[in-house]
Amino acid sequence: MSDLEQVIEELIRFRNERDWEQFHNSKDLAIAISIEANELLEQFLWKKEEGADRERIKEELADVFLFGLLLVHKHGFDLKEILLEKIRINAEKYPVSKSKGSAKKYDQL
Repeated sequence: MSDLEQVIEELIRFRNERDWEQFHNSKDLAIAISIEANELLEQFLWKKEEGADRERIKEELADVFLFGLLLVHKHGFDLKEILLEKIRINAEKYPVSKSKGSAKKYDQL
């Protein structure tokens, strides 16, 4: 069992012990990801980057990933496959020859 499979198994066990699957429809999981991402952003609000609390960053980042893993599991996606596919798509949208050193969006290159 891979490390990621172990994490997902533990997450599902945690969820199921609490009977929370009933709340984990795709819409609400997506909303939860957005909310947790905003809580992550909040750690940087009105601070210089180095002023953010590392422990809170870890906590909020973990929440984002955990809800994402629940959504991956719900839809039966292969996480490795969808991540590698997105990297490939981004490589096409952002060729090195046009995007290296640039923060412009692909349609502005």
